[in-house]
Amino acid sequence: MSLTLFLLLGVIGAPRDAELVARFQSGDADAFTEIVRRYQHRVFTLAVRWMGDPRVAEEVSQDVFIALYRALGGFRGDSSLSTWVYRVVINHCKNRRLYRMRRAADRHEPLEGNPRDDDGPERQLAHDGPGTDAGLMESEASAIVHEALDTLDEQQRHIILLRDVEDMSYEEIADLLGLPRGTVKSRLHRARAQLATVLSKRLNKDDVL
Repeated sequence: MSLTLFLLLGVIGAPRDAELVARFQSGDADAFTEIVRRYQHRVFTLAVRWMGDPRVAEEVSQDVFIALYRALGGFRGDSSLSTWVYRVVINHCKNRRLYRMRRAADRHEPLEGNPRDDDGPERQLAHDGPGTDAGLMESEASAIVHEALDTLDEQQRHIILLRDVEDMSYEEIADLLGLPRGTVKSRLHRARAQLATVLSKRLNKDDVL
């Protein structure tokens, strides 16, 4: 049997989301394990893009799956499971961002060392010593993009992440955000234009070579 055929048969034989939900609601705990396996990468990826910090994204992902486990018994299937999962991820990311913003506003971070809590990444101070900078440059580029995304309004940021990062269709995004399909397309166009404008001001020719 060829590898392609083997993989195709594996996809065909895999249970559909609705079947996994029904099994879980009937008391099959293994069905939730399969849901976690199926969505864990997508949940983590979206959380990373939203939070900008893999460690925080991992915490958010854990919270998401705990919430899904508690709520899945009452899931009625009004939307697809994937749409529902993404909605939970976005809500958790929004709440965590607000929480972190409030904490940042309430504390004074010293110039050197780490903050008293471990909710944020270790503070890095510039130095003139030797060292590889490839990882630093990549991190700085990621930070620039993340900061640019933060200049967008909430709906625009949602749409860019879901369309350009998660590759969701216009219909899926419309269902997820409760917007008409045409509104999604127009907001995506405006969001991309605004993001390009912001990035053009923050990047120079050397940054993109």
